[in-house]
Amino acid sequence: DPNKVYLSHDAIDFYHHYKDDLAYMSQMGFKAFRTSISWARIFPDGDEDTPNEQGLKFYDDLFDEIIKNGMEPVITMSHFEMPLTLATKYGGWLNEKLIDFWCNYAKVIFNRYKGKVKYWLTFNEINHLFKIPYVAAGFVDQDPVGPDFDPTANISEKQKYQAAHYLMVASAKTVKLLREIDPEAKIGCMLALSANATYPYSCNPDDVLKAQEVQRNTYFWLDGFCKGKYSPFAYKRFKDANGIPVMRDGDLELMKNNTVDFIAFSYYRSSVIAADSTLSVDTTGATGKTNPYLKDKAPKPYESVLDAKGLRYILNDLQDRYDLPMFIVENGTGLDEKLDENKHLSDPYREHYIRQHVIEMAKAIEDGCNIMGYLYWGPRDIVSAGTGEMKKRYGFVYVDRFNDGTGTLERIKKDSFDFYKEVCTTNGQNVLKDVD
Repeated sequence: DPNKVYLSHDAIDFYHHYKDDLAYMSQMGFKAFRTSISWARIFPDGDEDTPNEQGLKFYDDLFDEIIKNGMEPVITMSHFEMPLTLATKYGGWLNEKLIDFWCNYAKVIFNRYKGKVKYWLTFNEINHLFKIPYVAAGFVDQDPVGPDFDPTANISEKQKYQAAHYLMVASAKTVKLLREIDPEAKIGCMLALSANATYPYSCNPDDVLKAQEVQRNTYFWLDGFCKGKYSPFAYKRFKDANGIPVMRDGDLELMKNNTVDFIAFSYYRSSVIAADSTLSVDTTGATGKTNPYLKDKAPKPYESVLDAKGLRYILNDLQDRYDLPMFIVENGTGLDEKLDENKHLSDPYREHYIRQHVIEMAKAIEDGCNIMGYLYWGPRDIVSAGTGEMKKRYGFVYVDRFNDGTGTLERIKKDSFDFYKEVCTTNGQNVLKDVD
Protein backbone atom coordinates (compact mmCIF):
# COMPACT_ATOMS: atom_id res chain seq x y z
CA ASP A 1 0.00 0.00 0.00
CA PRO A 2 1.80 3.18 -1.18
CA ASN A 3 -0.22 5.28 1.26
CA LYS A 4 0.70 3.31 4.36
CA VAL A 5 3.70 4.04 6.59
CA TYR A 6 5.80 0.94 7.23
CA LEU A 7 7.87 1.98 10.22
CA SER A 8 10.08 -1.10 10.04
CA HIS A 9 11.35 -0.24 6.54
CA ASP A 10 13.54 2.67 7.64
CA ALA A 11 13.18 2.12 11.40
CA ILE A 12 15.68 4.43 13.15
CA ASP A 13 18.11 4.25 10.20
CA PHE A 14 20.86 2.53 12.15
CA TYR A 15 22.51 1.90 8.77
CA HIS A 16 23.51 5.56 8.56
CA HIS A 17 23.64 6.37 12.29
CA TYR A 18 25.51 3.39 13.76
CA LYS A 19 28.69 5.33 14.55
CA ASP A 20 26.81 7.84 16.68
CA ASP A 21 24.68 5.11 18.28
CA LEU A 22 27.73 3.03 19.18
CA ALA A 23 29.46 6.10 20.61
CA TYR A 24 26.51 6.50 22.99
CA MET A 25 26.77 2.86 24.03
CA SER A 26 30.50 3.25 24.59
CA GLN A 27 29.88 6.31 26.77
CA MET A 28 27.65 4.14 28.93
CA GLY A 29 30.38 1.58 29.47
CA PHE A 30 28.89 -1.24 27.42
CA LYS A 31 31.21 -4.25 27.22
CA ALA A 32 29.15 -5.89 24.48
CA PHE A 33 26.70 -4.79 21.80
CA ARG A 34 24.18 -7.15 20.25
CA THR A 35 23.01 -6.73 16.69
CA SER A 36 22.15 -9.05 13.82
CA ILE A 37 23.24 -9.78 10.28
CA SER A 38 20.55 -9.62 7.65
CA TRP A 39 20.81 -12.90 5.77
CA ALA A 40 19.38 -11.16 2.69
CA ARG A 41 22.17 -8.59 2.67
CA ILE A 42 24.65 -11.44 2.22
CA PHE A 43 22.55 -13.62 -0.10
CA PRO A 44 19.66 -11.49 -1.49
CA ASP A 45 17.72 -14.54 -2.71
CA GLY A 46 19.25 -17.01 -0.30
CA ASP A 47 20.00 -19.69 -2.88
CA GLU A 48 22.96 -18.04 -4.63
CA ASP A 49 26.46 -19.48 -4.57
CA THR A 50 28.24 -16.11 -4.41
CA PRO A 51 27.64 -13.66 -1.55
CA ASN A 52 27.03 -9.94 -1.89
CA GLU A 53 30.35 -8.22 -1.19
CA GLN A 54 28.69 -4.89 -0.43
CA GLY A 55 26.68 -6.48 2.36
CA LEU A 56 29.72 -8.24 3.80
CA LYS A 57 31.68 -4.97 3.75
CA PHE A 58 28.97 -3.16 5.73
CA TYR A 59 29.25 -5.67 8.56
CA ASP A 60 33.05 -5.50 8.44
CA ASP A 61 32.75 -1.76 9.05
CA LEU A 62 30.05 -2.18 11.71
CA PHE A 63 31.93 -4.83 13.68
CA ASP A 64 35.16 -2.82 13.44
CA GLU A 65 33.32 0.16 14.90
CA ILE A 66 31.84 -1.93 17.73
CA ILE A 67 35.32 -3.23 18.63
CA LYS A 68 36.84 0.26 18.28
CA ASN A 69 34.34 1.43 20.91
CA GLY A 70 35.54 -1.21 23.38
CA MET A 71 32.67 -3.68 22.93
CA GLU A 72 32.41 -7.31 21.88
CA PRO A 73 30.03 -7.88 18.94
CA VAL A 74 27.28 -10.34 19.94
CA ILE A 75 25.81 -11.33 16.60
CA THR A 76 22.46 -12.96 15.87
CA MET A 77 22.60 -14.82 12.57
CA SER A 78 18.87 -14.59 11.84
CA HIS A 79 16.53 -12.27 13.74
CA PHE A 80 13.00 -12.87 12.44
CA GLU A 81 14.05 -12.50 8.82
CA MET A 82 15.28 -14.48 5.84
CA PRO A 83 15.66 -13.76 2.11
CA LEU A 84 12.11 -13.43 0.80
CA THR A 85 12.71 -15.92 -2.01
CA LEU A 86 13.41 -18.64 0.54
CA ALA A 87 9.96 -18.05 2.01
CA THR A 88 7.93 -17.60 -1.18
CA LYS A 89 9.72 -20.08 -3.46
CA TYR A 90 10.79 -22.74 -0.95
CA GLY A 91 8.27 -22.36 1.90
CA GLY A 92 10.82 -21.33 4.54
CA TRP A 93 11.96 -23.91 7.06
CA LEU A 94 9.23 -26.29 5.91
CA ASN A 95 11.73 -27.16 3.17
CA GLU A 96 14.79 -29.28 3.94
CA LYS A 97 16.74 -27.41 1.26
CA LEU A 98 17.02 -24.48 3.65
CA ILE A 99 19.57 -26.41 5.71
CA ASP A 100 22.11 -26.23 2.87
CA PHE A 101 21.29 -22.60 2.06
CA TRP A 102 21.71 -21.71 5.73
CA CYS A 103 25.00 -23.58 6.06
CA ASN A 104 26.36 -21.80 3.01
CA TYR A 105 25.47 -18.48 4.65
CA ALA A 106 26.99 -19.58 7.98
CA LYS A 107 30.22 -20.70 6.32
CA VAL A 108 30.61 -17.35 4.56
CA ILE A 109 30.08 -15.18 7.63
CA PHE A 110 32.14 -17.39 9.96
CA ASN A 111 35.10 -17.19 7.57
CA ARG A 112 34.63 -13.48 6.94
CA TYR A 113 34.35 -12.38 10.57
CA LYS A 114 36.71 -14.90 12.16
CA GLY A 115 38.53 -13.18 15.01
CA LYS A 116 36.12 -10.24 15.06
CA VAL A 117 32.97 -11.96 16.28
CA LYS A 118 33.54 -14.18 19.30
CA TYR A 119 29.89 -14.66 20.31
CA TRP A 120 27.27 -15.93 17.88
CA LEU A 121 23.54 -16.61 18.32
CA THR A 122 21.76 -18.78 15.76
CA PHE A 123 17.98 -18.19 15.45
CA ASN A 124 16.33 -15.43 17.45
CA GLU A 125 13.55 -16.63 19.81
CA ILE A 126 13.14 -19.72 17.66
CA ASN A 127 10.53 -21.21 20.00
CA HIS A 128 8.13 -18.67 18.46
CA LEU A 129 7.99 -21.01 15.46
CA PHE A 130 4.87 -22.55 17.00
CA LYS A 131 3.25 -19.19 17.76
CA ILE A 132 4.25 -16.92 14.86
CA PRO A 133 5.71 -19.35 12.31
CA TYR A 134 5.81 -16.90 9.41
CA VAL A 135 7.93 -14.47 11.43
CA ALA A 136 10.15 -17.05 13.11
CA ALA A 137 10.59 -19.55 10.29
CA GLY A 138 9.31 -18.02 7.04
CA PHE A 139 6.42 -20.45 6.60
CA VAL A 140 4.33 -19.52 3.57
CA ASP A 141 1.20 -21.37 2.57
CA GLN A 142 1.47 -21.73 -1.20
CA ASP A 143 -2.08 -20.49 -1.91
CA PRO A 144 -2.19 -17.29 -4.05
CA VAL A 145 -1.48 -14.08 -2.20
CA GLY A 146 -4.53 -11.85 -1.83
CA PRO A 147 -5.87 -9.13 0.47
CA ASP A 148 -6.84 -11.72 3.10
CA PHE A 149 -3.68 -13.79 2.67
CA ASP A 150 -2.74 -15.80 5.74
CA PRO A 151 0.76 -17.18 5.12
CA THR A 152 0.32 -20.08 7.53
CA ALA A 153 -3.38 -20.87 7.17
CA ASN A 154 -2.88 -24.46 6.12
CA ILE A 155 0.26 -25.33 8.09
CA SER A 156 -0.29 -28.37 10.30
CA GLU A 157 1.28 -29.11 13.67
CA LYS A 158 3.08 -32.03 12.03
CA GLN A 159 4.67 -29.65 9.51
CA LYS A 160 5.76 -27.32 12.32
CA TYR A 161 7.55 -30.18 14.04
CA GLN A 162 9.15 -31.18 10.75
CA ALA A 163 10.47 -27.65 10.35
CA ALA A 164 11.65 -27.71 13.97
CA HIS A 165 13.70 -30.82 13.20
CA TYR A 166 15.28 -29.13 10.18
CA LEU A 167 16.22 -26.22 12.46
CA MET A 168 17.72 -28.61 15.02
CA VAL A 169 19.85 -30.15 12.28
CA ALA A 170 20.79 -26.72 10.95
CA SER A 171 21.84 -25.64 14.45
CA ALA A 172 24.04 -28.72 14.88
CA LYS A 173 25.67 -28.19 11.49
CA THR A 174 26.22 -24.52 12.36
CA VAL A 175 27.96 -25.43 15.62
CA LYS A 176 30.14 -27.95 13.75
CA LEU A 177 31.07 -25.35 11.12
CA LEU A 178 32.03 -22.72 13.67
CA ARG A 179 34.24 -25.14 15.61
CA GLU A 180 36.02 -26.05 12.37
CA ILE A 181 36.40 -22.46 11.12
CA ASP A 182 36.89 -20.47 14.35
CA PRO A 183 37.34 -22.74 17.38
CA GLU A 184 37.96 -19.76 19.66
CA ALA A 185 34.45 -18.39 19.08
CA LYS A 186 31.36 -19.43 21.06
CA ILE A 187 27.86 -20.08 19.78
CA GLY A 188 24.51 -20.25 21.57
CA CYS A 189 20.84 -20.83 20.92
CA MET A 190 18.40 -17.98 21.59
CA LEU A 191 14.88 -18.44 22.96
CA ALA A 192 12.08 -16.36 24.39
CA LEU A 193 11.92 -17.69 27.94
CA SER A 194 9.34 -15.46 29.61
CA ALA A 195 7.03 -18.47 29.29
CA ASN A 196 9.28 -20.46 31.60
CA ALA A 197 8.20 -18.15 34.38
CA THR A 198 4.60 -19.32 33.92
CA TYR A 199 3.20 -20.07 37.36
CA PRO A 200 0.25 -22.29 38.26
CA TYR A 201 -2.77 -20.24 39.25
CA SER A 202 -3.13 -22.30 42.43
CA CYS A 203 -1.68 -25.36 44.16
CA ASN A 204 -4.37 -27.45 42.48
CA PRO A 205 -2.33 -30.27 40.86
CA ASP A 206 -4.16 -29.68 37.57
CA ASP A 207 -2.96 -26.05 37.51
CA VAL A 208 0.58 -27.18 38.30
CA LEU A 209 0.54 -29.73 35.48
CA LYS A 210 -0.77 -27.09 33.08
CA ALA A 211 2.10 -24.75 33.96
CA GLN A 212 4.56 -27.59 33.49
CA GLU A 213 3.15 -28.20 30.02
CA VAL A 214 3.82 -24.59 29.05
CA GLN A 215 7.39 -24.80 30.26
CA ARG A 216 7.96 -27.99 28.28
CA ASN A 217 7.28 -26.05 25.09
CA THR A 218 10.69 -24.44 25.51
CA TYR A 219 12.40 -27.48 26.99
CA PHE A 220 11.63 -29.14 23.64
CA TRP A 221 14.01 -26.68 21.97
CA LEU A 222 16.57 -26.48 24.75
CA ASP A 223 16.86 -30.27 24.97
CA GLY A 224 17.61 -30.38 21.24
CA PHE A 225 20.11 -27.53 21.22
CA CYS A 226 21.77 -28.16 24.60
CA LYS A 227 21.50 -31.93 25.11
CA GLY A 228 21.32 -32.92 21.46
CA LYS A 229 18.25 -35.10 21.84
CA TYR A 230 14.47 -35.22 21.93
CA SER A 231 12.89 -36.03 25.28
CA PRO A 232 10.11 -38.62 25.76
CA PHE A 233 7.75 -35.63 26.06
CA ALA A 234 8.85 -34.48 22.61
CA TYR A 235 8.00 -37.85 21.12
CA LYS A 236 4.58 -37.62 22.75
CA ARG A 237 4.14 -34.25 21.04
CA PHE A 238 5.17 -35.78 17.73
CA LYS A 239 2.57 -38.50 18.21
CA ASP A 240 -0.11 -35.95 19.11
CA ALA A 241 0.77 -34.08 15.89
CA ASN A 242 0.21 -37.28 13.87
CA GLY A 243 3.74 -38.33 13.16
CA ILE A 244 7.41 -38.29 14.07
CA PRO A 245 9.30 -35.90 11.74
CA VAL A 246 11.23 -37.42 8.88
CA MET A 247 14.82 -37.76 10.11
CA ARG A 248 17.77 -38.67 7.96
CA ASP A 249 20.30 -41.24 9.07
CA GLY A 250 22.83 -39.45 11.19
CA ASP A 251 20.60 -36.52 12.19
CA LEU A 252 20.32 -37.53 15.84
CA GLU A 253 24.02 -38.32 16.08
CA LEU A 254 24.82 -34.92 14.54
CA MET A 255 22.60 -33.21 17.12
CA LYS A 256 24.18 -35.19 19.96
CA ASN A 257 27.74 -34.30 18.95
CA ASN A 258 27.21 -30.60 18.21
CA THR A 259 25.43 -28.90 21.08
CA VAL A 260 25.64 -25.18 21.79
CA ASP A 261 28.15 -23.50 24.10
CA PHE A 262 25.65 -21.35 25.98
CA ILE A 263 21.97 -20.43 26.30
CA ALA A 264 20.92 -16.92 25.28
CA PHE A 265 17.41 -15.79 26.06
CA SER A 266 14.94 -12.96 26.47
CA TYR A 267 12.92 -12.34 29.61
CA TYR A 268 10.39 -9.55 30.10
CA ARG A 269 7.64 -10.72 32.45
CA SER A 270 6.00 -13.76 34.01
CA SER A 271 2.48 -15.09 33.55
CA VAL A 272 -0.06 -17.37 35.19
CA ILE A 273 -2.07 -20.30 33.89
CA ALA A 274 -4.88 -22.48 35.23
CA ALA A 275 -6.14 -25.90 34.24
CA ASP A 276 -9.15 -24.40 32.48
CA SER A 277 -7.03 -21.99 30.40
CA THR A 278 -6.86 -22.64 26.69
CA LEU A 279 -3.47 -24.09 25.81
CA SER A 280 -2.18 -25.46 22.53
CA VAL A 281 1.27 -26.36 21.29
CA ASP A 282 1.80 -22.81 20.02
CA THR A 283 1.61 -21.33 23.50
CA THR A 284 4.86 -19.60 24.45
CA GLY A 285 3.28 -17.57 27.23
CA ALA A 286 0.12 -18.02 29.25
CA THR A 287 -2.63 -15.41 29.24
CA GLY A 288 -5.99 -14.91 30.82
CA LYS A 289 -5.08 -14.99 34.50
CA THR A 290 -3.86 -12.14 36.69
CA ASN A 291 -1.22 -12.80 39.31
CA PRO A 292 -2.70 -11.37 42.54
CA TYR A 293 0.74 -11.17 44.15
CA LEU A 294 2.27 -8.86 41.54
CA LYS A 295 1.18 -5.24 41.94
CA ASP A 296 4.12 -3.49 40.26
CA LYS A 297 3.19 -2.49 36.70
CA ALA A 298 4.51 -0.22 33.98
CA PRO A 299 2.55 3.01 33.45
CA LYS A 300 -0.41 3.05 31.08
CA PRO A 301 -1.11 2.16 28.32
CA TYR A 302 1.12 -0.94 28.37
CA GLU A 303 1.00 -1.82 32.09
CA SER A 304 3.32 -4.81 31.79
CA VAL A 305 3.71 -6.60 35.11
CA LEU A 306 7.16 -6.41 36.70
CA ASP A 307 8.40 -9.73 38.09
CA ALA A 308 12.18 -9.69 38.46
CA LYS A 309 12.06 -12.83 40.61
CA GLY A 310 10.83 -14.65 37.51
CA LEU A 311 14.26 -14.03 35.99
CA ARG A 312 15.95 -15.59 39.01
CA TYR A 313 13.57 -18.55 38.79
CA ILE A 314 14.44 -19.16 35.13
CA LEU A 315 18.17 -18.84 35.70
CA ASN A 316 18.11 -21.41 38.49
CA ASP A 317 15.92 -23.75 36.47
CA LEU A 318 18.22 -23.61 33.44
CA GLN A 319 21.30 -24.04 35.60
CA ASP A 320 19.88 -27.23 37.11
CA ARG A 321 18.67 -28.66 33.80
CA TYR A 322 21.50 -27.78 31.41
CA ASP A 323 24.55 -26.62 33.41
CA LEU A 324 25.60 -24.21 30.64
CA PRO A 325 26.60 -20.54 30.77
CA MET A 326 23.54 -18.29 30.38
CA PHE A 327 23.38 -14.97 28.55
CA ILE A 328 20.43 -12.64 29.17
CA VAL A 329 20.35 -10.83 25.82
CA GLU A 330 16.93 -9.18 26.10
CA ASN A 331 15.31 -7.65 29.17
CA GLY A 332 13.57 -4.30 29.18
CA THR A 333 10.39 -2.30 29.40
CA GLY A 334 8.51 -0.36 26.74
CA LEU A 335 6.94 2.94 27.76
CA ASP A 336 4.86 5.65 26.09
CA GLU A 337 7.28 8.59 26.38
CA LYS A 338 7.49 12.17 25.12
CA LEU A 339 10.09 14.90 25.43
CA ASP A 340 9.13 17.95 27.47
CA GLU A 341 9.47 21.52 26.17
CA ASN A 342 13.16 21.46 27.07
CA LYS A 343 13.84 18.22 25.15
CA HIS A 344 14.21 16.39 28.44
CA LEU A 345 12.82 12.96 29.29
CA SER A 346 12.65 11.52 32.78
CA ASP A 347 12.04 7.75 32.91
CA PRO A 348 12.21 6.62 36.56
CA TYR A 349 10.17 3.48 35.92
CA ARG A 350 12.82 2.17 33.51
CA GLU A 351 15.47 2.68 36.20
CA HIS A 352 13.21 0.88 38.69
CA TYR A 353 12.66 -2.04 36.29
CA ILE A 354 16.39 -2.50 35.71
CA ARG A 355 17.22 -2.09 39.40
CA GLN A 356 14.89 -4.95 40.36
CA HIS A 357 16.26 -7.28 37.69
CA VAL A 358 19.89 -6.54 38.58
CA ILE A 359 19.13 -7.35 42.22
CA GLU A 360 17.57 -10.71 41.33
CA MET A 361 20.35 -11.49 38.86
CA ALA A 362 22.89 -10.94 41.65
CA LYS A 363 20.90 -13.29 43.87
CA ALA A 364 20.90 -15.89 41.09
CA ILE A 365 24.69 -15.65 40.92
CA GLU A 366 24.79 -16.26 44.68
CA ASP A 367 22.53 -19.28 44.05
CA GLY A 368 25.27 -20.67 41.82
CA CYS A 369 24.04 -19.59 38.37
CA ASN A 370 26.66 -19.17 35.65
CA ILE A 371 25.65 -15.90 33.99
CA MET A 372 27.76 -14.69 31.06
CA GLY A 373 26.22 -11.28 30.79
CA TYR A 374 23.19 -9.03 30.63
CA LEU A 375 22.11 -6.98 27.61
CA TYR A 376 19.20 -4.57 27.90
CA TRP A 377 16.59 -4.39 25.13
CA GLY A 378 16.96 -2.00 23.48
CA PRO A 379 19.53 0.61 24.39
CA ARG A 380 18.04 3.23 22.05
CA ASP A 381 14.46 3.58 20.89
CA ILE A 382 13.54 1.27 18.04
CA VAL A 383 10.37 0.06 16.37
CA SER A 384 8.70 -2.28 18.88
CA ALA A 385 8.53 -5.82 17.55
CA GLY A 386 5.54 -6.51 19.78
CA THR A 387 3.33 -3.64 18.64
CA GLY A 388 5.05 -2.42 15.45
CA GLU A 389 5.22 1.19 16.62
CA MET A 390 7.69 3.84 17.76
CA LYS A 391 5.31 4.97 20.49
CA LYS A 392 6.40 2.04 22.68
CA ARG A 393 9.91 3.17 23.59
CA TYR A 394 12.56 1.03 25.26
CA GLY A 395 15.80 2.97 25.05
CA PHE A 396 18.15 4.99 27.20
CA VAL A 397 18.44 7.22 24.14
CA TYR A 398 15.34 8.85 22.67
CA VAL A 399 15.03 8.71 18.87
CA ASP A 400 12.91 11.43 17.28
CA ARG A 401 10.58 9.35 15.14
CA PHE A 402 6.85 8.80 15.48
CA ASN A 403 4.15 6.33 14.49
CA ASP A 404 3.18 8.39 11.43
CA GLY A 405 6.75 8.15 10.09
CA THR A 406 7.69 11.75 10.82
CA GLY A 407 10.67 12.86 12.89
CA THR A 408 14.24 14.08 12.56
CA LEU A 409 15.87 10.87 13.90
CA GLU A 410 17.76 13.05 16.41
CA ARG A 411 19.19 11.06 19.34
CA ILE A 412 18.66 12.52 22.85
CA LYS A 413 19.77 11.01 26.17
CA LYS A 414 17.06 10.14 28.71
CA ASP A 415 17.66 10.31 32.46
CA SER A 416 18.12 6.54 32.53
CA PHE A 417 21.24 6.97 30.38
CA ASP A 418 23.32 8.15 33.34
CA PHE A 419 21.72 5.60 35.66
CA TYR A 420 22.60 2.69 33.40
CA LYS A 421 26.05 4.10 32.77
CA GLU A 422 26.65 3.71 36.50
CA VAL A 423 25.26 0.17 36.40
CA CYS A 424 27.80 -0.70 33.69
CA THR A 425 30.79 1.07 35.19
CA THR A 426 30.21 -0.33 38.70
CA ASN A 427 29.11 -3.77 37.49
CA GLY A 428 25.79 -3.20 39.24
CA GLN A 429 27.26 -2.22 42.60
CA ASN A 430 25.43 1.13 42.52
CA VAL A 431 22.20 -0.88 42.64
CA LEU A 432 23.34 -3.51 45.11
CA LYS A 433 25.01 -1.31 47.72
CA ASP A 434 21.76 -0.71 49.64
CA VAL A 435 20.37 -4.23 49.25
CA ASP A 436 20.27 -6.39 52.35
